[in-house]
Amino acid sequence: MVIVLISFILLGSMMMIFFASYWRGEKKDLLSQNARTVSNYVSGSLVSNEDGGYNFDQGISQFFIETLSKNIDADIFITDSRGLVVLGSYSNSKMLIAPSVHKEAIEKAMTDFFEGDSAVSESYNMKVYSIGVPIITEKGQAIGAVFAVTSAKTINEFQNEAMRIFLIASMGAFAATLLIVGAFSYSLVKPLRQMSAAARRFGAGDFSVRVPVNSTDEIGQLAVSFNSMINSLTNSEEMRRSFIANVSHELKTPMTTIAGFIDGILDGTIPENRQKEYLQIVSEEIKRLSRLVKSMLDLSKIDSGEMKLNSVRFDLTKTIFTTLLTFEKSIEKQNIEIRGLDQISPQFIEGDPDLIHQVVYNLVENAVKFTNQNGYIYIAVSDGIDRTTVVIENSGPGISPEDISMIFERFYKTDKSRSRDKNGMGLGLYIVRTIIKLHGGEINVSSVQGEYCRFEFYIPKRSENDKARDNTGKIRDNIPRKANSVKDAKIIADIPNGDTIGDKEKEDKSTDKNAEE
Repeated sequence: MVIVLISFILLGSMMMIFFASYWRGEKKDLLSQNARTVSNYVSGSLVSNEDGGYNFDQGISQFFIETLSKNIDADIFITDSRGLVVLGSYSNSKMLIAPSVHKEAIEKAMTDFFEGDSAVSESYNMKVYSIGVPIITEKGQAIGAVFAVTSAKTINEFQNEAMRIFLIASMGAFAATLLIVGAFSYSLVKPLRQMSAAARRFGAGDFSVRVPVNSTDEIGQLAVSFNSMINSLTNSEEMRRSFIANVSHELKTPMTTIAGFIDGILDGTIPENRQKEYLQIVSEEIKRLSRLVKSMLDLSKIDSGEMKLNSVRFDLTKTIFTTLLTFEKSIEKQNIEIRGLDQISPQFIEGDPDLIHQVVYNLVENAVKFTNQNGYIYIAVSDGIDRTTVVIENSGPGISPEDISMIFERFYKTDKSRSRDKNGMGLGLYIVRTIIKLHGGEINVSSVQGEYCRFEFYIPKRSENDKARDNTGKIRDNIPRKANSVKDAKIIADIPNGDTIGDKEKEDKSTDKNAEE
């Protein structure tokens, strides 16, 4: 509104300047035209006399001057070269005595043209606007002047009237603008106030608050973004609470078990012949605690940006086989069929072996955990032009559509009842996605409930120029190494990187031969 007010003031000032200039020009033209009309008439009626001067018909000239004076509301009078008034009419000033014109004014008027805001005579006691033009003889000699004088009050009255009209119009426009801008500002500020109130309530712990979206403009988009932010924070808060509950449970359960069994061994409650059995349970619980701490450390590294890659060239297939051996007992216990091993050949990639092992471990662990009894786990490794792709699919209950979009979020668990995922904390897949993204890859999940769940990720390859500069790339990975079962995978996993089964057999025969010699 201050800007609008300043705009009105500037507009009014410019209009007053324009009106004053316009009215002054109009007055100047009017007075000049009538003064020249009288001058031309007098010049045309001049008659030389014996003294070398000139005479003119004063009676007709007086009538003519009085008529013009009344029509234009101005004093019109004729002076000689000395400034003495010969005749005139004073309808504007109402003077009874003829004025005496200043010498400077008569000289300018006789020279060419006179214009002035100051009085041409001491007889005027008011501010006037004056025009003077010369009276020229046939010989081109200036013998006198015609002056037209009007009060400046008429100009001021016009300016004042224009200003009054402008002020009235401005006040009306300003009032209308105030109402419109006020209503518009209120409509803009209202959702912002709602967001501010919602933010305060949200900060106080009320996670149910939302901002109504009533438009599709920038404010409406801001409200949508604000609600999305609140939804995200609400989900994070719910997952955080769930995480705290899970971590508390994960810490309390094994610690209680460990303390109970160790106390039982120490006080003799557990007989000596069964101590090894219970110590094995204690060892498993300690491993659970170790996995929990490792996951928490990994999460801390991710949040602080300290998780770095130690890239080397290694065999991804061997990592998969080694991981499968870790779950050999669980696989055999559930009678799970491992499919696709006979189609896997060595695939060497550039990456961090420990982190990629963690990716494969978490995915295989999930697959074993959720595969149904007598089900299957399918594993495939394919070599593309610019990437190496790994597929791990398992039969079982699958993932619901509402869970699949949240599956990679931290602290999110699809198994809310903990019927299958008793040891999970909702961090595994989040860490998996983070590690793969650090390698420049991507992971996707697809599932059909009651049938299967399929995870697929890829690791990009280095460019050919990078490979050409690599002097260590002498591994013979063109000889296939295949396995049809987990037991076959154990044989391959024991072979060092860069060797094949054929190489291993040759090495063994050579060793036997040397031994015989």
